[in-house]
Amino acid sequence: MKNVTFTFAIALLSLGAAHAQDKTPPPMKPEATEFYTPVPPKITPGAQNNLPPSDAIVLFDGSSLNSFVSARDGSSPAEWIIEDGDLVVQRGKGDIQSKMSFGDAQYHVEWSAPTEIVGEGQGRGNSGFFLMGMYEVQILDSYESKTYTNGQAGSIYKQFPPLVNPLRPPGEWNYYDIIFKAPRFDKNGMLTSPATATVLINGVVVQNHVILRGPTEYIGIPNYKAHAEELPIKLQDHGNPVRFRNIWVRPL
Repeated sequence: MKNVTFTFAIALLSLGAAHAQDKTPPPMKPEATEFYTPVPPKITPGAQNNLPPSDAIVLFDGSSLNSFVSARDGSSPAEWIIEDGDLVVQRGKGDIQSKMSFGDAQYHVEWSAPTEIVGEGQGRGNSGFFLMGMYEVQILDSYESKTYTNGQAGSIYKQFPPLVNPLRPPGEWNYYDIIFKAPRFDKNGMLTSPATATVLINGVVVQNHVILRGPTEYIGIPNYKAHAEELPIKLQDHGNPVRFRNIWVRPL
């Protein structure tokens, strides 16, 4: 009799468990996964996709160099020139940097390689766009010129080559759009989150949310060192008369 009672109890438990598994949760209303705040702020896009939207900070619009200083001391006037509304690198005058500092941001910069072809590889139409002054997105006339792949235009210099080469020929304008997330450090200066970058050239993705290994190094292995949350951007004087225009940024 005890065995029969025990068997009957087990059967009841099994039946209850099966019934519990068959029971479906009550239906969820669509409103349960909807929210209405915060409301995204309304902005006005540029008349063309390359032009600054209404919330952008315009660093260069062809009219003046007021947003830049020499990178040598961070305070003296930038010594590049404006020619026909374009910002032109002046050989030997040194890098220039923005007066304002930025961290996480969307950047837009347009550049054109010299039509007079001089040199080959890294000696041809070379400059650089340095995020936070230390993480370089390479600028180079690598339209047809050969160089190491992680040093051609659109590379995260010496770290990641571009996925493709969508450059236009020298004398024509190339458009860079960059989405950058700055690295984070704790109070002891230890890295808690590395920098990331997505880069488009002429509307084509060439860096897809890559994780930067550290600041740009010409020689050696990059290693992070703690720095400020926001720093100026830098444009490089590499000795070639690269031209720039339409430089703007949207802090994120």
